[in-house]
Amino acid sequence: MNLRWRRTLCGKTRGKARGETRRNLCAKLRETRGTEIAEAALVLPLMFMILLGIFWFGQAFRIYGTLTHAARQGARAAVAPVCTSCTVANTPAQNAYGAVQSALLAAKLDPSQLSPPATIPALCTCGSTDSKCTGGKAATCDVSESTICVQPNVQLSYTNATTSGAGVCGLSVSFQYPYSFWFPGTSLNKQGILLPAQAEMRAEQQ
Repeated sequence: MNLRWRRTLCGKTRGKARGETRRNLCAKLRETRGTEIAEAALVLPLMFMILLGIFWFGQAFRIYGTLTHAARQGARAAVAPVCTSCTVANTPAQNAYGAVQSALLAAKLDPSQLSPPATIPALCTCGSTDSKCTGGKAATCDVSESTICVQPNVQLSYTNATTSGAGVCGLSVSFQYPYSFWFPGTSLNKQGILLPAQAEMRAEQQ
């Protein structure tokens, strides 16, 4: 309230009844009890939402880091030489999924929720001389795995690349994992997003 107006209102007055009414009004204007509760009622919900946002976005970042690590582990396992003497047949795609599954289980994530990326990484087969896949073709996912995309024998670098296979060849592993936010009372509540992950690894044998 304007200080000058308050002084005018709370100044000396004539008349007992009028003076008593004005004194009561001035006393209420000077009263500050309860303002802290009102301020807290306004600020606390906002602070709660900020803390909630920090927590859930932190969780998303943690899971994204885990997914990236799992993709890297999968790519590393896939480029390793395939076991030819094992009683159970194995392929680069199977090795990649096994490594990804182990990494997710170690982080308390569910591998059954994995799915291939909505857009397959634009990679070319080994032997392509440029990113337009000249001398080769667009790399596709190994159909033996339906939950992740394993692109074997892809060109990772086109430096000095020729159709004979020079340059850097390797393998790519990519997938996505669902994540939901929890923000009660907001449009983001239970909104799901797909966290992507991709890793490329140079082949040990070319």
